[in-house]
Amino acid sequence: MQIRLDDLSGPAIRALLEEHLRSMHSLSPPESVHALDLDGLRQPEITFWTVWSGNELLGCGALKELDPRHGEIKSMRTAQAHLRKGVARAMLEHIMREAKRRSYARLSLETGSMEAFEPAQRLYASFGFTHCPPFGDYTEDPNSVFMTRLL
Repeated sequence: MQIRLDDLSGPAIRALLEEHLRSMHSLSPPESVHALDLDGLRQPEITFWTVWSGNELLGCGALKELDPRHGEIKSMRTAQAHLRKGVARAMLEHIMREAKRRSYARLSLETGSMEAFEPAQRLYASFGFTHCPPFGDYTEDPNSVFMTRLL
């Protein structure tokens, strides 16, 4: 697996992000979908990476700077054909290394509260993330789980 900085211009990443947004909207009410579209991911405070095997896109993830000491994981997604192969684990390790390199003190995330999101919650918990109150611009939402980890 190779993780690359991505400019979000390729057709493969566009398709994966469209799949991601469709999935989020099928699982959560519109007001509880916090996944970003292409324009949202192109903001200067967001760094976006893709995971590849040769010419095949395996997944993606992003790191958003909330402030100089706090980052947020965004848009973690594994392509359906590559689930349970370690893609998300590799991306999470990469994002955590980058957050430490930037000297963030904390790394946080929002994910869904429904059963479909339990594998993601278990992955984050296995890396030491624990439940926390909403952070940044988030508010309490029964469809969201907020997690954080000190670095």
